[in-house]
Amino acid sequence: MADVARRAGVSPMTVSRAFKSDTSINRDTREAVLRAADELGYVFDSTAANLRSQRTDFVAVTIPSINNANFADTVRALSEGLSQRGLQILLGHTNYDTREEERLIEQLLRRRPEAIVVTGGKHTARGRQLLNNARIPVIETWDLPEDPIGHVVGFSNAQSVREMVDHFVVAGYERIAFIGGDADRDTRGTDRRAGFIAAMNHHGLDATRLIAAGAPPISMREGANSMGRLLETYGDTQAVICVSDLSAFGALTECQRRGIAVPDQMAIGGFGNYEIGGICVPSLTTINAFAREIGEKTAALIIDLLDGKREAGEPARLVIKPDLIVRESTR
Repeated sequence: MADVARRAGVSPMTVSRAFKSDTSINRDTREAVLRAADELGYVFDSTAANLRSQRTDFVAVTIPSINNANFADTVRALSEGLSQRGLQILLGHTNYDTREEERLIEQLLRRRPEAIVVTGGKHTARGRQLLNNARIPVIETWDLPEDPIGHVVGFSNAQSVREMVDHFVVAGYERIAFIGGDADRDTRGTDRRAGFIAAMNHHGLDATRLIAAGAPPISMREGANSMGRLLETYGDTQAVICVSDLSAFGALTECQRRGIAVPDQMAIGGFGNYEIGGICVPSLTTINAFAREIGEKTAALIIDLLDGKREAGEPARLVIKPDLIVRESTR
């Protein structure tokens, strides 16, 4: 640090402040310090500074899957937003298992994060207790839990699917099925299935055409296999809503293999607005849950909480409104 200070013509304290993005350091001085550090190959060690300030400068995050495009978009936006405050994320992968989430929560909290972000609002009793006692901002995302632990940035998975059912009914479909949401581990998928059943009952239609797809994450292959079972079990089905766009794409390919025209003989809807749903032929009707917006709003909320711009004792409930995107796979 002393070498950087001499090269930049400032004090070691100024070098430390420049690396910590201290607002008391003007832009020219900061750039001079960073340029000197770059020329010398110097990497700032924040450990000692963080110990003195009792800050770790990272936010803990748990997600169900690391190969899900929706969750990846959320994490990317969250990371980009937090980086503006000099914060980084420490990511944990739960594999849709609340017991694994519990283990990760405990491990992550031991590292004293500035805040913790979890996916969904359903946890083990102990996981919930750990979060309740964390004494840092806790943000539950991708859901609207009835009994939130702290702050919430999410949407109603059930209501989103209800709106898709409404669209199908208005379009003239009556014999509608649902693929997925049968595994307890996928709480969001379970909520989507519950939304389907509630909407079908509301319209006075048969809500029993439910096809299991197995444990999450549901692949395109599992979507295709489930579509095959649907056609063999309920051959007169007019339309199907799938728990995700990946399973919906699999269902579409199975229809094409069997010579079933979409949407003329079978309408298909998905969830998540995945890229593949927009470029396949026919393109898939889907629900855009605004995954990136969830990450952006979560990052902004955390920064406001850490900067004292929002009272930590007043839980925020930021509701995202998903959008039904009608494409070629439905009438």
